Amino acid sequence: MACWLYEGLLLCGVVFIAGYLFGALSQTRNALDNRHALQAFLFVVFGIYFTWFWARGQTLAQKTWRIRVLDRAGNPPTQVRALLRYVLSWLWFLPPLAVAAPFSLSGEEAAVAVLGWVALWAVLSRFHPQRQFWHDALAGTRLVRCEIPKK
Repeated sequence: MACWLYEGLLLCGVVFIAGYLFGALSQTRNALDNRHALQAFLFVVFGIYFTWFWARGQTLAQKTWRIRVLDRAGNPPTQVRALLRYVLSWLWFLPPLAVAAPFSLSGEEAAVAVLGWVALWAVLSRFHPQRQFWHDALAGTRLVRCEIPKK
């Protein structure tokens, strides 16, 4: 989970550059204009970021924490499998957001729902036979710890 938080910090730079590019290309003057288009654009940008790095085995944050993404055969996932992992990783957030939308929950209530679901989803990994996250199991990938190379 610490790697996940570090990944979020690194994504701030990706969001900044992508948001600047989107704003310049769409001539958006107000942050609320084209909000849904920006969200869709960021979804695609994140997909490209994660798919590209996972197909090579690890993101920048995963390198720091010495974690690799591998397929069932022990190789880095293909681009298609990495994209599937990205789409399935949204199971961390979409269920509580889908429940919050029709009930018009406030920002604080939605945040509690998302945090509660993230905690529950993380705990559910303990029930998997190999103790991996369910989106990894569904995508045919797994996270493994890298060994420090000996000099």
